[in-house]
Amino acid sequence: MFVRSLELHDFRSWRELSLPLDPGVTVFSGPNGHGKTNIVEALGYLAHLGSHRVNTDSALVREGQQIARVSATAVNHNRELTAHIAIRGYGSNRAHINRTQLATTSELLGIVRTTLFSPEDLALVRGEPEQRRKFLDEIMVARYPRLAAVKADYDKSLRQRNALLRNNAYALRIAPENDAERLSALATLDVWDAQLAASGGQIMSARVQIAHDLAPHVAQTYARLAPESRPAHMAYTSTVDADLAQVGVLLGDAELERDPAAELALLSPEVAEATLLQAYARKRTQEVDRGTTLIGPHRDDLVLMLGTQPAKGFASHGESWSFALALRLGAFFMQREDGVEPVVILDDVFAELDSSRRQQLVGLLTEAEQVLITAAVGEDIPAELRDIATFHDVRAVHVTEEGQQRRISVIDETIPRDSVPEQTEAQAEEQAADEGEQP
Repeated sequence: MFVRSLELHDFRSWRELSLPLDPGVTVFSGPNGHGKTNIVEALGYLAHLGSHRVNTDSALVREGQQIARVSATAVNHNRELTAHIAIRGYGSNRAHINRTQLATTSELLGIVRTTLFSPEDLALVRGEPEQRRKFLDEIMVARYPRLAAVKADYDKSLRQRNALLRNNAYALRIAPENDAERLSALATLDVWDAQLAASGGQIMSARVQIAHDLAPHVAQTYARLAPESRPAHMAYTSTVDADLAQVGVLLGDAELERDPAAELALLSPEVAEATLLQAYARKRTQEVDRGTTLIGPHRDDLVLMLGTQPAKGFASHGESWSFALALRLGAFFMQREDGVEPVVILDDVFAELDSSRRQQLVGLLTEAEQVLITAAVGEDIPAELRDIATFHDVRAVHVTEEGQQRRISVIDETIPRDSVPEQTEAQAEEQAADEGEQP
């Protein structure tokens, strides 16, 4: 897959951008804060329906505007489709494929696919489980687009179940067994258990499949990036592992009963659903006491190991960078093996890597059909890539809109006539020095 064109209107700092793109390597260079990351963020938003930088859409709409628009034309196996999305700061977004309006924005998933690596991804190794769950879920909805709706159902059911546990503490904990309010609350809890287990089972099953398929790609990619380091391993760990043996008894599965940690047992959505129901029953007293759901995919994690030690807390800075990069590039290779090659996006990555890892990364990137890179200065890009890359210089300028001065981003060859270029920090220092020398 490659993206043939990208258009932005009122997205972040971009008033307007119409950018043709080609297969191969494209570099967006310019000072930090001038808008180059906003370009790749927009493409990533189309791919995942979310930003890798913020959790709310309102930050994506340019100051003074109500709607941001992003369009991209993607070519996949000679089939060309254009994805459009209108992002509202407040309210529902709208999406089109070519000229056809979609019932839900989730129908865009799969039209554009990206693997985006940014400095924030260090949190995949050093951060909390939430970061790794988000990573898995991004791959999940790209690989299985229908599960985007299942994930939304799970999140909604989880909120409702937690509200029930939190707001009915008396009925669930203190009221007599035959109390009508208690019986009603328990019946409602059973309903939410069933709904949460049904959607949660599908999510857990998909995540386990992804972790299983991704693991060898991550191990191989890490070995190429850091050949002198310890071997990298990863595995999905679930809060319901202890309940698998009992589920084996209930389902008549002798192997699962004998080995509750049997690899890939949760690959079956039915086994995952039954295991969740068993876990909810086991944990009910604790969940009622705590007022929250303690079991399920929202509590699971992806365990990352270097040799025999967990990467979190034991990996060096360079090893952590290499592991995070291996996770993203491993996802690229896995999806390419699936038959759909994502666009590789590297946001300000080379400045953080030593020369050895830069060279190893260059070798990996030459295998991709399209690579988009942001860099503060072109010299951060290894010479092997500079020689074959297309460069776009991104700058911030000031324009007057409705009587107000506003800051927008431009590519140098498209600077509007009514704009005033913004000085870089180095230019400002140079001008101040020159003025200080004047008599």
